[in-house]
Amino acid sequence: MGFETCGPDEVLVVSGCCHEHSRFISNGRVFVWPSIQQVQRLPANLMTLSVENLKAHSKNGIQVSVLGVAEVKICKNVQDILRVAAENCLGKTEEQIGNILREIVQGHQRAVIGAMNIEDIYCDRKKFSLAVFEQASNDVINMGFQLVSFKVENVLDEEGYLMARKAERARNEATQH
Repeated sequence: MGFETCGPDEVLVVSGCCHEHSRFISNGRVFVWPSIQQVQRLPANLMTLSVENLKAHSKNGIQVSVLGVAEVKICKNVQDILRVAAENCLGKTEEQIGNILREIVQGHQRAVIGAMNIEDIYCDRKKFSLAVFEQASNDVINMGFQLVSFKVENVLDEEGYLMARKAERARNEATQH
């Protein structure tokens, strides 16, 4: 007989005898019968994921690299979603979980890049970030996590398209005056 304690950055998953379904404990402790019940731990701290799409094609066919940051955490307070997280992630390290979630957000970021013009991606980063957040949130929830935030850190145009457009606008403004 023994008690298992759960810290604020984890969720205990108790399974085995005496319960029809696994029990989820966050921020507390639980009595566990050794040999007939099993305790596993899920990381519940906020994960910061670097999301990179290198040389993706925008809607107007220009190659662009976008570097973003996603903040993701497990849904500790919703039992059904927590059950999904347990099914998908028990036995995996926090790094493995982060890699899975990063790939989900990267895929949605690439889709948004393909749906927007490079000027919109570069000039309206809030709109771009919101589009990635909205598209990725559902798939992240389906993994048992929630996307807390997503922001664009940098937009790079290695072909020089944005610099050429900027120079063109400057020339047009100079000829108008």
